[in-house]
Formats: sequence, C-alpha cells, structure tokens
Amino acid sequence: MKITTRCGERAISELNEALIAKAVEARVLKTDRVRADTTVIEANVAYPSDSSLLAKGVAKIVKVARKVQGQGLATRTTVTDRTRSVRSRARSIGANLRRRTDEKLVEVHRINRELVRIARRSIREAEAVIRNARRGIAQLGDRATGRQRADVADLARTAERVERIAAQTIQRISGTTPAGATRVVSLHDPDARPIAKGRLGKPVEFGYKAQLVDNEDGVIIDHNIETGNPPDAPMLAPAIERVARRAGRVPRAVTADRGYGEAAIENALHVIGVRHVVLPRKGRPNASRREIENRRAFKNMVRWRTGCEGRISCAKRDFGLARTRIDGLHGARTWCGHGIFNHNLVKIAGLFQ
Repeated sequence: MKITTRCGERAISELNEALIAKAVEARVLKTDRVRADTTVIEANVAYPSDSSLLAKGVAKIVKVARKVQGQGLATRTTVTDRTRSVRSRARSIGANLRRRTDEKLVEVHRINRELVRIARRSIREAEAVIRNARRGIAQLGDRATGRQRADVADLARTAERVERIAAQTIQRISGTTPAGATRVVSLHDPDARPIAKGRLGKPVEFGYKAQLVDNEDGVIIDHNIETGNPPDAPMLAPAIERVARRAGRVPRAVTADRGYGEAAIENALHVIGVRHVVLPRKGRPNASRREIENRRAFKNMVRWRTGCEGRISCAKRDFGLARTRIDGLHGARTWCGHGIFNHNLVKIAGLFQ
C-alpha cells in the first residue's frame, strides 16, 4: 500500500501505456472498431446522511484535538467530548423516521438543528486548539516535529469539512437540496460525489465517474476517472484521440450508447478520422435519422456495443473496479489503473497464444 500510494497515478498510467504499446508492437491489438460506456466507481464510504456525518465529524474533531494536545500543543485549551451526545441524537433520527405520524419530519429537523449547534460548538473549540497549537509551533521553530504539524493540519481539515456538512444540513432543512457537485459525502474522501445513474437498486451512488473504451478482444484501450457526474458525450472524442495516438491509427468505427448521441460529437469524431460513427441520438429521431438507425449495419454495431456493459461488469467483479480502496480522485485513478492493468495483462497474454 505504501508503494502504491507513493508511486501513485503516474506510475500505473505509464505501466498501462507500456502494456498497450507492447500489444501494438506485437500486432495483436485490434482497433478497427471500439465501444465506450460509463459507470460509477464507488468510493469506500458508508451511505452518507447529514446526521451521521455530523456525528462522525464531532467524534473525529475530539480524537484529533486530543492527539494535538498529546503532542504538547494547546494543552490548556478546553476540548469537550460530545461524541455520546451526537451519536444518541443521530440514532434517534432513525427511530423518528419509523413513526407513522405527520410530526416525524418536524422532529427530525429539530434533531438535525441540535446536531448542527453541537457540531459548531466543537468546531469553535477546534479552531481555538488550532490557533494555540500554531502559536506553539511558531515558538518551537525548527524543534517542531512533522507529526505535530501534520496533526494540526488534520484538525484544520476536519473542522473545515464538518462546517461544510453543517452548512449543507441547514440548507437541506430549509427545503433546498445541496448541489451534488459540492456536497460532502465523506470526511475522509472529500472528492467523492453523489452520482445518479438511474439504476433501480441504487438510484444514487457515491464515488467517481469512469469511462471505459474496449475493442473486439475485450482489451480496455482507454479509461478515465473523473470527479462528480460530468456529461458522457464530451468525454468520447478525447478518448478516441488517445486511442489513435497509442495505436498509431484512428479506429474505423466507434459506437456508444444514447448518452453520447449528439450531432456535435459525431462531427468531432469524423474530424478526427473515424469513418463510421454509430451513436443513437437522444430524443425522438426525425425521418432521415430513423432511416439511418434502421440500417442493418447500424443495428449490428448497436448490438455489439452492449458487450461493453459486460466488460464493465467483469472489471468490477474480478478486478476491483466496483469500489476504490484509496481515498481521493488520484487514489481512485491509481486503484482503477491497477485493476485495468491486471485485466489487460490477462487479455493480451491470451492474444499471444
């Protein structure tokens, strides 16, 4: 784990590039036709509710503040342990939601306001500890240890994130849903975001958005991991350009699902040099577009495109892409890069036989 996190995203990215280059050199990598699809890489977080995040945040503030004081900094600053208070209130929310009376939401909102007040009292105490600890570090000068500085920085980050959670809790109580692009869903993974993909079992997932591009042999020849939920369509043309650079030639045919179906995307792919672009259009097609989409070649490519969903399922089930175990966007890219490297090793090794 230490080697993985220290080498990070750049090392595994270069390994994947070297593996694809080896397959191209051996002339076993097919890029005549490629297909793309997106999925969610779940972050390593529990299902986040504002009340549970506030309870965890208060508990972490106390824990880190005590670590700072244990390092000999801000020892006379008061730090009150409110962990039991916030946890009991967070548990009571679940009991109130099971009630069948109309007053349950009023009671839940009242408890959430109490949680916010308690959390902000802990934040004020944390800010006092940070202020006094930094003053102590300045007095120590070169004698201050790296652990002391790291603990103070960790406490500052935790207090800032708990304040953001408190603010979004008040926003939700007032009747406004916080924007998914800025909503905090984890204390330890600040880059994770809520992503709605329309799945029946999981209407909202929490993590990162990934795009995979594979070929006829199932080799994943391009992938990218992004934070939040960016639109699918603009990610396709840059991916095809990367595929063309790696393979030394532009794919003859490119297909993807309806989420990519825009005229501007088709035009961009034609400019790159793709001859056949098979993207079902969004919305209701007109007569000329229906004629194109009813052709046998178009339908065959659309059917072949569905295999990309199976490739994603395989990568998640067998190669660890279901959930990243390293926090942050760079951690997710590192984790998924290792999974894709292993997947492609298996596939490309089979092509040499």
